[in-house]
Amino acid sequence: MAGRLSVGTYSVLVFLTQRLLWPLTRLGDTLDRYQRAMASTNRVLNLLDTPISIPTGDIRLPISSIKGALQFKNVTFYYDERVPVLRYFSLKIPAGKTTAFVGATGSGKSTLVKLILRFYEVQYGQITLDGIDITQLNLRDLRRAIGLVSQDIFLFHGTVAENIAYGSFDATDEEIVKAAKIAEAHEFIAQLPSGYQTIVGERGQKLSGGQRQRIAIARAVLKNPPILILDEATSAVDNETEAAIQRSLDRITKNRTTIAIAHRLSTIRNADCICVMEEGRVIESGLHEQLIEHNGVYASLWRVQSGIK
Repeated sequence: MAGRLSVGTYSVLVFLTQRLLWPLTRLGDTLDRYQRAMASTNRVLNLLDTPISIPTGDIRLPISSIKGALQFKNVTFYYDERVPVLRYFSLKIPAGKTTAFVGATGSGKSTLVKLILRFYEVQYGQITLDGIDITQLNLRDLRRAIGLVSQDIFLFHGTVAENIAYGSFDATDEEIVKAAKIAEAHEFIAQLPSGYQTIVGERGQKLSGGQRQRIAIARAVLKNPPILILDEATSAVDNETEAAIQRSLDRITKNRTTIAIAHRLSTIRNADCICVMEEGRVIESGLHEQLIEHNGVYASLWRVQSGIK
């Protein structure tokens, strides 16, 4: 305004201010990244420091030698000192057969699966696989021998092929496609924008519930375990898809120890043995026709679901 400052000097002053502010802005961004990294690092370190509550056993278990016979011997289990979910529970699950469990919510069906996989330890009693206490088996070998299709499907942010191959990392593309076809998943996968290379999103959010469930079944098929556990494997599918999945399950459960937990009785009517559970114990067991003739709890459930009065 007074004419004592040249345009060049003024321009230098303006740019000096910007040169000062830009590094400060980058410093704030760097500090933000540092705090994010430290939060993640703390979570990882805390996980690494978590004590292992389920110790592994010493007996190695080659998959080729597993027959798949499971037995519960006077098992008692409870969560956090509460009322026992299972009390002196005993049951034999024969090798190569399909054993189904039905019953009301809270009767202990899913608890059986968690105990077999050693997600929890029994307080009393014993669970054996081919006559060997599962606590004495190498934990990695035990879980490698079991394929689980859970009611709560977990898919990670990756491609369809990567999610199917999870747990069978050396699988070829041909084996992945074959497993998808058996699980009745190939048709919808082929219609996705990039086929088997389509990104499914975090927890598979880009797929429907039925599609996620079929990918989980394909994952279990690809693993080809001697023991297969189906925990409400058709809970999120429509009737047509359920029929398709049932056809595939009929093929993959042959000559394989299969444990099926279901509320839809139509999915387990062909099981070799159906166990009806109530308050942590088996109150009825037998074939579908036998249980219908018995006219007990199972027959009552069947009439409700089939609309028979």
